[in-house]
Amino acid sequence: MSLNIKDVKGQDQGQFQARLQVHQPRNQENRAKNHVLRKACRHGVERVSQVVGDISQACAYASTHLKWPDKVILGVPMQLSSSIFKAYDIRGVVPSTLNEAVAEGLGKAFGSAARAAGETVVAVGRDGRLSGPALSTALIKGLMGAGIEVIDVGMVTTPMLYFAAHTLCRSGIQVTGSHNPKDYNGFKMVLGGRAIYGDEIQGLRRTMEAESWVLQMGGSVRQVNIEAAYQSRIVGDIKLARPFKIVVDSGNGVAGATAPGIFRALGCEVIELFSEVDGNFPNHHPDPSKPENLRDLMAALKSTGAELGLAFDGDGDRLGIVTNDGNNIYPDRQMMLFAQDVLSRVPGATILFDVKCSQRLAPAIAAAGGVPLMYKTGHSLVKAKMKEIDSPLGGEMSGHIFFKERWYGFDDGTYAGCRLLEILSKHPDGNAVLNALPTSFSTPELNVACAEGEPHRVTSELQAKAAATFPAPAVISDIDGLRVDWPDGFGLVRASNTTPVLVLRFEGQTPEALHRIETAMMDLLRSVKPDAKVAQAAH
Repeated sequence: MSLNIKDVKGQDQGQFQARLQVHQPRNQENRAKNHVLRKACRHGVERVSQVVGDISQACAYASTHLKWPDKVILGVPMQLSSSIFKAYDIRGVVPSTLNEAVAEGLGKAFGSAARAAGETVVAVGRDGRLSGPALSTALIKGLMGAGIEVIDVGMVTTPMLYFAAHTLCRSGIQVTGSHNPKDYNGFKMVLGGRAIYGDEIQGLRRTMEAESWVLQMGGSVRQVNIEAAYQSRIVGDIKLARPFKIVVDSGNGVAGATAPGIFRALGCEVIELFSEVDGNFPNHHPDPSKPENLRDLMAALKSTGAELGLAFDGDGDRLGIVTNDGNNIYPDRQMMLFAQDVLSRVPGATILFDVKCSQRLAPAIAAAGGVPLMYKTGHSLVKAKMKEIDSPLGGEMSGHIFFKERWYGFDDGTYAGCRLLEILSKHPDGNAVLNALPTSFSTPELNVACAEGEPHRVTSELQAKAAATFPAPAVISDIDGLRVDWPDGFGLVRASNTTPVLVLRFEGQTPEALHRIETAMMDLLRSVKPDAKVAQAAH
């Protein structure tokens, strides 16, 4: 890690050193400051904090005595790790792969791309992570440098940032680590009304690497509080036929700042768990897809007699649901209920779901009068496909639920929770409705660690061997890895688009079917990757 002093009246680091060498201060103190600055330029420093005081004094000296303006910039240079550029977003560990210089560089690159697309206004929000304020400030600085008018909506859920990017402007960036460990952070991006992913994210990487952004004057920033407008929009849309007593576990994520108040505004009695936003996540990790993170919620349901429990992930775009008898209603079962409701008003519509969802979901959609469409995993991919085919509803096994009917088409845990309560309020016993949803026996999401680049190679080989290995009645899908459906269950092996792992999931309508399918799929996998070791997904 080195210090970067650049772009002062067009002079680069080498010119800066040359000027320091030409100017010889007369007293020992200034010579020492000069030496420290020169040495930092030439060799860098292990830790900026160890010398920042001396360096700052030296820069002040250079500004005063060499007549340099106060635009001398000290900071960590933008050293990019390609690993942070994921399929659907940008994500890394702070500060080793993600720091303020990267955030500022992203602001310049995204701002340049936005202006090239005719967008001049970008909303910026952040979740409750400890590194969020500094990264957000740097991001805004970069956007302003590209001539962007920034709307800073402050600490909000990712869906609230999406809301701003649909109602105040058409583009936005959320600084968020989602459900990753606390030392992670990242960026989810919307450009011109759509989530960007894949090649577009790689395009930002190339711009940042080449520093080929286009900077211009005219950038500005203003603060806007969108909480009241967001709550008003939801409360104006959702009508409960009866009140609920619920437990809401925000896991110290950013949803705790707004979700309980919205449920109260709908008329619910709300018992709060861990609503204080704390980026240390002191109670449990904010990831409702992991059963161990729902234990406190289940205990609170028992002790309070509440009817239903809702849990949110770190940035509030995913929902977990627990019944009062302790059953975790996984997102593919939630989708059965949501599909029935949406199709009652949009008959014949296509309902989208990802390859990890239950085999029971497609028949439930068809029975409700809809057209089921299985698609690739990835929140950005699902949103783009929904827009392409004008689907009113989509969902992923990970917990992202996308309502286009009556909403904006983005994933929102709070809004999904409100829609759930609206449906259940028409029944005297909401838990009976949830527990009656079709279910099967299944594994949790499993991972097989791989070398970088190996997952996609392995899945390609599996796809090539599948037809000869699994004759009819097996039905083979290669839309995202390899999914094989039998009349009594399915098996899935796909390459993660975010980490070098294979993602596995197996389901059977009976325990025996589950065992048979898992064994058959693992035999095929080990014929391609003999050293495959299965572990439960960490995140």
